[in-house]
Amino acid sequence: MNWLLFWMTVYLIMVLLLAFRHLKSSNPETYLVNNRSTRLVPLVFTILATFIGGGTSIGLIAMGYSSGFAAVGIGLAYVLGFMLMMRYAGRIRDWGAQKKIYSFPQFLISRFSEKSDNTQSFSGFDRAFSALVSGVNIFIFFFLLAAQFVGMASLLKFGFGWGYQSAAVISAVIVIGYTAISGLSGVIYTDMIQFVVILILIFFIFLPVIFHDTENLSRLAELPDNMLNGSFYGWTFLVGLLLFLSPSVLVRMDIWQRMLSAKNAKTARRASLWSGIGMLPFYLIFPLVGMSVRISFGDQINANDATYLFLEQHSTPFFLAFGVTGLLAALMSSGDSFLNIIAISAVRDFSGWRRKSVDDLRQSQRQIRLITLLFGFVALGMALLLPDIVDLMVVGIGTIVIFVPVTLLALVRPDVKRYQRVALWSVLSGFVVNTCFFVWGVMAPQQFEPKSSFIPAFIVAGLVLLFGKLRTNKV
Repeated sequence: MNWLLFWMTVYLIMVLLLAFRHLKSSNPETYLVNNRSTRLVPLVFTILATFIGGGTSIGLIAMGYSSGFAAVGIGLAYVLGFMLMMRYAGRIRDWGAQKKIYSFPQFLISRFSEKSDNTQSFSGFDRAFSALVSGVNIFIFFFLLAAQFVGMASLLKFGFGWGYQSAAVISAVIVIGYTAISGLSGVIYTDMIQFVVILILIFFIFLPVIFHDTENLSRLAELPDNMLNGSFYGWTFLVGLLLFLSPSVLVRMDIWQRMLSAKNAKTARRASLWSGIGMLPFYLIFPLVGMSVRISFGDQINANDATYLFLEQHSTPFFLAFGVTGLLAALMSSGDSFLNIIAISAVRDFSGWRRKSVDDLRQSQRQIRLITLLFGFVALGMALLLPDIVDLMVVGIGTIVIFVPVTLLALVRPDVKRYQRVALWSVLSGFVVNTCFFVWGVMAPQQFEPKSSFIPAFIVAGLVLLFGKLRTNKV
């Protein structure tokens, strides 16, 4: 019996039943932010499912195989970031409910825009700022979405013997289809299923095998020192994660969408706390899987294949199929979230380029479904052209930090419109610096580590905002 086909069929039937259930809903608020009524447990589950999704899990396993405990620094940074988010989560949720905010870019645009609530007139600044904020966010999540498709294709090509391209196309079509149908409400409930599957996978396969292969972790000493102390990419990368990546939680579109969907401010704050605490074990376990593969297979295999080889070596056909399905579920849980938010951003947040705003929520809901299809296939193209899950993941999560300075300003200052042009230059300069350093690192890795490009980008974005703010205050 083909157990992989069996488990895949069972899982997809459950997902499609949930998706079509939400297709029947005519409430656009449900589609966009789950009617702002999400309770604590599903909210925590959907956040964790996104942060420990398949792209992240396979990416961290690949990163653990290549660089060891350097990957754990990402998890530590996120825990600190969620403690910061907890301070503002209630304010974000209530602001969204009062102002009908549906996404992070919409928040920034509404705070810095010159357009008043009573006019549909857009200035040149509105057009430039909304395009920049929304465009950069969409750029970021294209990379993260493509990483999910790469991970899914890597698993399916082994599981069914397909070629990489065929596996990537089939993976993308599944995610694109049910995300377009169900919106955020469906994403949240499918995330709950996917998170439970991941927990079963970790407790019954990953943890026992890690301790067996490493002889209760004693064989980790066989790995190079820079893999064990986290310095594989250099100490600058590790310290930069803690200092500069931590605040990125505050500006992630997927986290904002969850906070905006919370039942109340208290639920949003509690979800931030428990999500931060709950994700750290996963960011330790996944790199350990990669390190155990390195011990067992040596350093000559493709890092993207480490996950499947780990499962294949240690599972019966029944549990191998279940494990692959679990990882595919995790990939889908992140992929549907990323695809949903970039589609919402494209329709709801490019307000500065419209002659009329999209006030008809049902009309925007139809547009979001169409954009979901379009963007999903664009991300598929990226996955086919750039099939390196670690680079896609790190570029995506690193670039986000350029929004931290302007977001903190927007959250704490009531008079932010006076700094609107400074905010624009802060985001633009950070994005340009990040892109330049990343390209430099890719072309000359011996001179600069491309995965550290977010550090100078964060510093430049912060300095531009600081000096611009001081100059504005003197005028």
